Amino acid sequence: MEAIRIPPEEMSLSAIRAQGAGGQNVNKVSSAIHLRFDIAASSLPEDVKERLLALHDSRITKDGVLVLKAQQHRTQEMNRFDALIRLHELVNSVAQPPKDRKPTKPTRASLKRVRQAKTQRSQTKATRARVSHET
Repeated sequence: MEAIRIPPEEMSLSAIRAQGAGGQNVNKVSSAIHLRFDIAASSLPEDVKERLLALHDSRITKDGVLVLKAQQHRTQEMNRFDALIRLHELVNSVAQPPKDRKPTKPTRASLKRVRQAKTQRSQTKATRARVSHET
């Protein structure tokens, strides 16, 4: 299955000031990138949208908007590239539908081991029973 392409007009990129240490430059230059992607309004296939919205990801708002903040790199271009890569990785991670689980029958040996363990446990507990003093 090939990777899903996202048109650039479906995402909004804005430059913001990066947090953390960085010297004199950090207070002047907006090098971090905020990427906003409205999942519901996008052109993604419906099943991919459902799987994306079903993710319990703190970056997805209640309104179904994915917000990515990229501030690892010193330049705005590298942060923009990083944000786009992360968006594509997230979308492509849910592009493939999960495989259905095929229930399997327990093996005869495993059932035998379970029965033996139950018998052993039963005997252990039986030895703890109160002894009656009838004379």
